[in-house]
Amino acid sequence: MPAATVRKKVAEIMATTTLPVLFTEPELKLLQTLVYQECGMFFDERRAHFLQDRLQRRLKACQMDSFHSYYQLLTSREGKKEISALLENLTVNETSFFRNRPQLDLFQKKILEDLLHRKQAHREWTLKLWSAGCSTGQEPYTLAMMICDALAYYYLRNPLPFEMPSPRPLIPPPWRLDLLASDISYAALRAAQEGSYPESQMEPVDYTCRLRYFEKLGDRYAVKKSLKELVQFDFHNLKTEYLPQRNDIIFCRNVMIYFDEAEQKRLVEKFYRCLNPGGYLFVGHAESLFGLSSRFRMIHENNGTAYQRIEVPA
Repeated sequence: MPAATVRKKVAEIMATTTLPVLFTEPELKLLQTLVYQECGMFFDERRAHFLQDRLQRRLKACQMDSFHSYYQLLTSREGKKEISALLENLTVNETSFFRNRPQLDLFQKKILEDLLHRKQAHREWTLKLWSAGCSTGQEPYTLAMMICDALAYYYLRNPLPFEMPSPRPLIPPPWRLDLLASDISYAALRAAQEGSYPESQMEPVDYTCRLRYFEKLGDRYAVKKSLKELVQFDFHNLKTEYLPQRNDIIFCRNVMIYFDEAEQKRLVEKFYRCLNPGGYLFVGHAESLFGLSSRFRMIHENNGTAYQRIEVPA
């Protein structure tokens, strides 16, 4: 190939190659502050490289070549959409069906059983749960399946004088399930609402559950309409004060790891206010309320852990 042709091709490649933007420490601090104010996520020095990588992606997507111009966009009147896109890039939507089985066994066999007895004694028939940070939906669908199974078994042992409709519903009357699942990522919520999963993500789901709650469509498994209708998906930013109230149980697993201690304490206080008296909070396996709040008592059984709200005299 002639030298002139080689030089021309190199020039073309250089012209179409975007060199990474170098960010100064004050610029990263500015972005860290903005992210913290928006959603409470905290990026210290250990995660600075991750923050830079995600920032590079957004600059490329927005076709910008400087931090200054990108920050101007974020703080402009039109910047809300880009802030949402940035926050989606900063969260790692790692989840799975039946994640942390000992904790879910504690939820189904002990806590849910206790809650059903308490509700029936007071003739309260609504179970209200919130899956905060639901990602692509595996957690709330898991909870819905476990509640349906638990209610069917409970109903057999505690029959009620109510006529059972035909076909038999997943939630037997007079019981009602109010299950809200929320996330800060619109992309994750769209995937959750679609409720379609590849074989690789179905490994924790046994044959009986697949048969009862999923339909096989090609090489994917789709959540059946009857189960999907039990879960309501919505956008929520845990930084806000406007959060779902009067919950019997809150699941917020592997979310607090993104926050610093001050924001964790504020979040746990919010969860306390969002729970009914005697309600339960589930956090991630590597997370703890130790040092964050004295308003919960820990329940630990067979490697499963949960926290119950303590009623503190006013």
